[in-house]
Amino acid sequence: MLPQSPPEPLNVQGKPRRIGVEIEFAGLPPQQTGELVRDLFGGELQQVSPHRLKVVNTHWGEFIIELDTQYAHPDNRMLKQTPHSDTEWERQRHQMRMEFHHKTRELIGDVVMGLVPTEIVCPPVPWNELDKLDNLFAALHAHGAKGTDASLLYGFGLHLNPEVASLETDYLLRQLQAYLLMAAWLRKEIDIDITREVLPHANPFPKHYAIQVLSPDYAPDLDTLIADYISFNPTRNRELDLYPLFAFLRPDYPDPLIHTSLIKPRPTFHYRLPNAQLSQRGWGAVMEWNRWVAVERLAADSKELRERAGRFVSLNTQSLMTRMAGKLRSWIKEVRSPS
Repeated sequence: MLPQSPPEPLNVQGKPRRIGVEIEFAGLPPQQTGELVRDLFGGELQQVSPHRLKVVNTHWGEFIIELDTQYAHPDNRMLKQTPHSDTEWERQRHQMRMEFHHKTRELIGDVVMGLVPTEIVCPPVPWNELDKLDNLFAALHAHGAKGTDASLLYGFGLHLNPEVASLETDYLLRQLQAYLLMAAWLRKEIDIDITREVLPHANPFPKHYAIQVLSPDYAPDLDTLIADYISFNPTRNRELDLYPLFAFLRPDYPDPLIHTSLIKPRPTFHYRLPNAQLSQRGWGAVMEWNRWVAVERLAADSKELRERAGRFVSLNTQSLMTRMAGKLRSWIKEVRSPS
């Protein structure tokens, strides 16, 4: 399967847009996963800590492989601490604290390995090279990695981070509007795993937020777009997480939700919806990217976007009785139509 071209294939620098890819899975610990990544894409394998590794100097950049829990890794805030005073005793105490911290985090990782997923954070890949990255997913499955459908306990996902084609607010708004209109279709196409439906990591947007954003008179500036998003979505757990993008565009925005340590500012959409379907033949980043491209195509068609948004708002602002009457008319029409 080949990656489809988005309507706007270039980034703001005039180069092919890149896609960051993240995948979670079970059955293959970080060390073996790192070796597999190195064997596929070259580079050098480096151990950062007992449960976090890097593969550096690949064609695309740096892969990070780790257990997907912050408690299995040394805390950067702890590592930045210095001795309280410049005495031999205090330096020894500080060294003991550091050693205890590292050992404790290593032990936590040893205990939870097999209970929490391994995660690969891939370097940004040009959209037209995603098919080469798909070799990784077939290799993971061949080496025993297990995806979302392997167990009811596995709420694993594949995240795409498509680089934006523009930093203009109108462009961002059109992409968001198109996503809101396509979200139900995406969920049906992907066939979201029941465990991931129950878990909060990729929750849908509230309907009242969708109605506001899709209303014909909604024309916010960037700060208003951010403020409205935060007001209706005070969480990272949305199927399309815009916090990393907003943190990149407005690093000084005065809201603590923009500045949490888990948000990494970057000029990308953070699309969290897809399952990690490692056992599905032909599945990979290309399949999910091509589904995402359908969203961008709608965003690029101003007339279709406007008409579909109007229908959505009209349908979802009708009274309950009006909606029920409409469904009844549709049912009667279907029953009466010749087979």
